[in-house]
Amino acid sequence: MLYPFTFEPILKKIIWGGSDICPFKGITPVQDGIGESWELSHVEDNYSVVANGELKGKSLDELIREYGAQLMGKSVTERFGTTFPLLIKFIDARDNLSIQVHTDDELAKERHNSFGKTEMWYVVKAAEGAALYSGFSQQIDADEYVERVQNDTIMDVLQQYEVKEGDVFFLPAGRVHAIGSGCFIAEIQQTSNITYRIYDYNRKDANGNGRELHTGLAKDAIDYTLYPDYRTAYTPQVNEKVELVDCSYFTTNLLDITEPVTRDLQSLDSFVVYICMSGKATLKDNKGNVIEVHQGQTVLIPADTASVTLTPGPDARFMETYIK
Repeated sequence: MLYPFTFEPILKKIIWGGSDICPFKGITPVQDGIGESWELSHVEDNYSVVANGELKGKSLDELIREYGAQLMGKSVTERFGTTFPLLIKFIDARDNLSIQVHTDDELAKERHNSFGKTEMWYVVKAAEGAALYSGFSQQIDADEYVERVQNDTIMDVLQQYEVKEGDVFFLPAGRVHAIGSGCFIAEIQQTSNITYRIYDYNRKDANGNGRELHTGLAKDAIDYTLYPDYRTAYTPQVNEKVELVDCSYFTTNLLDITEPVTRDLQSLDSFVVYICMSGKATLKDNKGNVIEVHQGQTVLIPADTASVTLTPGPDARFMETYIK
């Protein structure tokens, strides 16, 4: 019988990494320079490993191959086969990350035999003045993009946002974006490791070399549409589901709870992921399985689960994600 799964975090020590991920997740001893914690991953060579229950030690890949639609959902399995379609991360940036863009499914398949990458960010916390980039601040075309990368003025046409806790950004494939210094973010994305680097602030490594830019590849991947605002607007509510993102790749809701909430999952035909953003809660499913979940933990609910009840401690906040 399948049950709610927690996983061992995959910690990534990166040159721009900060010092907030370990304390946030309650990991000791605290490690500095951890830029990312991959919470739920089916990226090759980075498979998540179950941390609880009788299947402890099994990889996500093994679960999928053994349980298939029982774990993932029939419609999800029909669409994605034996690939878990989402990658869940926490990102802690002590320095500015490079300006990037991701391909859509069609271009990723053609060039890399991969899925594309549509993603979303939820700002867990931000230092004073911390900012990120999403989209363009004025209309440009592909030729102007190439010219601006070459003459070092691409930053002049990117839309910058100062951010605070709770800000949400939806980043469909093709949107130019970057995380800035001082941002601590939860990221939900398609399972893909394809990234085109557009600009890296002319930084040099120890040998005086700049990082490779993918100017030509990115030119065809960028969506040059100009939008008035690239933020995702929502109204927080207590003890109610608040939809943050609803796209073909994932639906994500915010749950701020002060009293027990039961979520009916029967009609979804999908796994459900709960990311505990703050506080803690007891999670009980309809099969009688009970686990304690605390800030920084991610829980995978198998698709054959009919319902879960979250009984909160103080300040309990979750993101809930599934595939329609």
